[in-house]
Amino acid sequence: MLAEIKGLNEECGVFGIWGHQDAPQITYYGLHSLQHRGQEGAGIVTTDGEKLTSMKGLGLINEVFSNGKLNDISGKAAIGHVRYATAGGGGYENVQPLLFKSSSGSFALAHNGNLVNASQVKYQLEAQGSIFQTTSDTEVLAHLIKRSGHLDMKEAVKSALSVIKGAYAFLIMTETEMMVALDPNGLRPLSIGVLGDAYVVASETCAFDVIGAKYERDVQPGELLIINDEGIHSERFSMNINRSMCSMEYIYFSRPDSNIDGINVHTARKNLGKRLAVESEVDADVVTGVPDSSISAAIGFAELTGIPYELGLIKNRYVGRTFIQPSQALREQGVKMKLSAVRGVVEGKRVVMVDDSIVRGTTSRRIVTMLREAGAKEVHVRISSPPISNPCFYGIDTSTHEELIASNHTVEEIRQIIGADSLAFLSVEGLLEGIGRPYEGEFKGQCLACFTGRYPTEIYQDTVLPHEKA
Repeated sequence: MLAEIKGLNEECGVFGIWGHQDAPQITYYGLHSLQHRGQEGAGIVTTDGEKLTSMKGLGLINEVFSNGKLNDISGKAAIGHVRYATAGGGGYENVQPLLFKSSSGSFALAHNGNLVNASQVKYQLEAQGSIFQTTSDTEVLAHLIKRSGHLDMKEAVKSALSVIKGAYAFLIMTETEMMVALDPNGLRPLSIGVLGDAYVVASETCAFDVIGAKYERDVQPGELLIINDEGIHSERFSMNINRSMCSMEYIYFSRPDSNIDGINVHTARKNLGKRLAVESEVDADVVTGVPDSSISAAIGFAELTGIPYELGLIKNRYVGRTFIQPSQALREQGVKMKLSAVRGVVEGKRVVMVDDSIVRGTTSRRIVTMLREAGAKEVHVRISSPPISNPCFYGIDTSTHEELIASNHTVEEIRQIIGADSLAFLSVEGLLEGIGRPYEGEFKGQCLACFTGRYPTEIYQDTVLPHEKA
């Protein structure tokens, strides 16, 4: 659905390329394809083999690099980042990649995810004399690298990675090489591709399609890649592997044309819609999906039931970024500005409204009301994921227990709150079946924490949620 409205936000997107004369320009297009993962800020750091150059700013990628600014930077390699907006943790200083300079060499960091022990590590580092310039947990890794005691960058990075816990896909670039690291649980997607003789790394495979790169493989949990002029080298920094890919990547965050772990996102969402139809049959006249991420599930629901799929809700794509804000008041106003019900489709009809999730319930209530005001006789809400009843500590702004409607209300109570004639969620078993990882009494390769409360890593008592970063 609409990330900027409903309060589900992904931490960011990362992109890197090594060995191409147009590295900054290609990175720009790669980040443009990842813009859905973050709209608050964007940045690119390049290397020409001797020095690192940074350019970043607040806003969308085309705003940050407007008026030919991209021509001011050059290099044979680059890493880039798009960041999402939260209620806190914004500001220019937090826009990545972060660039650090020292007498022993410079390096840049780009990070997708959230470190669950960042507060503890940061407290220890500050007690030892470290001074932090940002409120981003990404900076913690930089301090750990410099304080590791290793002169060799690879060993310093390995040492630093052994300290941090949580979700992370890191791109680390020095003047002469790029390193790529994925956490031992593989909570965030990260893939490798090739573009001619150049190596490319991206949060989603859709970036490869945009720049004409060929997908090679996914980065493996606990893997450290070293890419330089000599080629690519793979090592392990952790053998304690427990693959737990974030389920919301399939349900909501990733673009439908991306593939994660060899599974196409559109196909997975369509299968989720089919499973939802099997589990929650309803008599209706028309099926509609909430744009954009719910369209695939709605098509699957309609295909299995035989109920016609129609565009009952239209997204206005020309509303300015004024409404891409995390506050509740703007979120509610944003629903009216971003969505419109098509009276000619829903009037006098029993409508099945398929959505990917319900977080606070406010958006769902307003959309149900919108459909009724457009003349819908009945509105049946079907959700292609289980109820989100637990907060995420791995880089997704899913709020707190108090704000999650499914933490405090039964399905029937939620139905009454949003004003639907009926409401049904997909089961956890149906979710895994739809994605393509059958349920066998234990999740297989998927993080289900926001649905089940079972986290794949230790959660520290004072872990700061992404939306609570100051």
